[in-house]
Amino acid sequence: MNFNKIYALGLRHLYLIMNSFPRVLDLIYWPTVQIFLWGFISKFFTISSEYYSNTVGVILTAAILYDFLFRASISFNMMFLEEIWSRNFTNLFIAPIKIREIITALTLTAILRTLIGLVPAVLIAIPLFGVSVLKLGIPLIFLLISLYLFGITLGLLVTSGLLRYGPSFENIAWASLFFLAPLGCIYYPIEILPFTLQIIAKALPLVHIFEEMRSILINNTVNYSNIFKSISISMFYFAFGVIVFYISYFGAKKRGTLMNMGE
Repeated sequence: MNFNKIYALGLRHLYLIMNSFPRVLDLIYWPTVQIFLWGFISKFFTISSEYYSNTVGVILTAAILYDFLFRASISFNMMFLEEIWSRNFTNLFIAPIKIREIITALTLTAILRTLIGLVPAVLIAIPLFGVSVLKLGIPLIFLLISLYLFGITLGLLVTSGLLRYGPSFENIAWASLFFLAPLGCIYYPIEILPFTLQIIAKALPLVHIFEEMRSILINNTVNYSNIFKSISISMFYFAFGVIVFYISYFGAKKRGTLMNMGE
């Protein structure tokens, strides 16, 4: 066994990590997010153990809605990544297809991938746990629209990062949603967060979506203000995501890095 070769290979991978910001971020990111998320969840259940009268129903509904968001974003990212992995990326952008047509196609196709993955889980939850997201009633439609728009926005931002930083940004595609989970107040009310984080959280549609979900399931009341805020914020971020994607695309085109994405 040649230890010089082992050292050389190890050093190579160390240099790859240290010279790539996305790789370093990926290493730091997961433990930090887990501490934040489960820390706030534990704090909530310690302080307010009687908050939920139907704990399983509320938590599973929150998990289903969050997974809808997750699937929407990952589906968008996956279709973009598949173009890279199949070495079709260059062909995609030299073909007579407009950028808005690519975004529209990925956005519409992502909903099919999302539903294929999520519908079986929703159906399983009904007989096994007696939990159905349909109990949210008509507001469920608006909550799903808001979640989907925000999920696609995250997909646009991640693909923009891929255009800017290349395949090394791929890890962020898997991590982007978990970063927002602690601030999204998915399993606990916003009051659990420190005041400073509450201000940041209110700028996200997730807080309003999941606050509305709890309002319906726990208090049997519909707060249309939460629904309006969630959709408005999601639409704003979606427009922002499209702009960032255009900027990243034309920047990559100007630098000549589009040709190397599929290599």
